[in-house]
Amino acid sequence: MLEEAQIASQYIKAHFKSEIPKTAVILGSGLGNFTKIVKIIKTIKYQDIPSFPQSHVAGHKGNLTLATIEDGTLILIMEGRFHYYEGYTPQQVAFPIVVFHLLGIKTLIVSNAAGGINPSFTIGDLMIINDHINFFGAHPLTGKNNDQLGPRFLDQTEPYNKKLIDIAHQTAVELGIKPQQGVYIGLSGPTYETRAEIKAFGVLGADAVGMSTIFEVMMANYFKMNVLGISSITNMATGISKTKHEHQAVVDVANTISDKFSAWVKRIIQNLP
Repeated sequence: MLEEAQIASQYIKAHFKSEIPKTAVILGSGLGNFTKIVKIIKTIKYQDIPSFPQSHVAGHKGNLTLATIEDGTLILIMEGRFHYYEGYTPQQVAFPIVVFHLLGIKTLIVSNAAGGINPSFTIGDLMIINDHINFFGAHPLTGKNNDQLGPRFLDQTEPYNKKLIDIAHQTAVELGIKPQQGVYIGLSGPTYETRAEIKAFGVLGADAVGMSTIFEVMMANYFKMNVLGISSITNMATGISKTKHEHQAVVDVANTISDKFSAWVKRIIQNLP
């Protein structure tokens, strides 16, 4: 999809008519309040960007926004993402990352709403992702490889940058936030997991479960971006939760976490090297 990504990146540059930042943030379900604490310069609807998929999930606005924070740092914000369960291929889900690479993005902060598997977690926690398990049964780098863009066999020793994790911990202390840290497991969805699945994922070492993020992170690693991942624990997973799952409830909880999440991400960006 390189040709399509080149066309999309050229469109974005022409539309913003501005310097393109080095840092991008992907906002997951219910985390859109982040745009309320930044100064928005310009916004593009996904539907207006050539070859960009469309987001059809509640809590995802479908905007690509150029903004600045108080110290003048420019950032690019994806207000919502695309999901494998919407019928998109892994390559389409990760397409914005290819575009980001062509725009010159070097640091990517990804966020999501996730279910807590670790019994020590509580609803409303924020979790720094230190590793992931790809349980989608699919991969965005499947197919012929372009060796000029990245390696055929991608190393995944450090998919989430350790220096960024350290910065996230440091800034959390400054703000009085006590984040969890753990492994995120990604599944295709759209069904919530069964009790047996959650029990198995816990045995595998997963602390939180969701239906996004991993394809984006793999593609960002391919292009040697530094990645930080944050999960909002919006519900406890099946078998741990005492209630049944509803997406609106997930969005509602994410909205209550959003202000804390937003302040934290802004401080992280201010402390980037």
